[in-house]
Amino acid sequence: MAEKKAFILRINPDMLKEIEAWSAEEFRSTNGQIEYLLQQALSARKKAGKKKKPEQE
Repeated sequence: MAEKKAFILRINPDMLKEIEAWSAEEFRSTNGQIEYLLQQALSARKKAGKKKKPEQE
């Protein structure tokens, strides 16, 4: 398993409550749910072909 990096996340309290409820429904921790959602968003972005190429100077 890849090493994980910890960082601070500031989030709207109402959004956090919704994510906590959603994670409980899917039997995940809140952190696990956020990580899952980020992974899904990254996968969708790659599939859509919107991966930006670095600018060449």
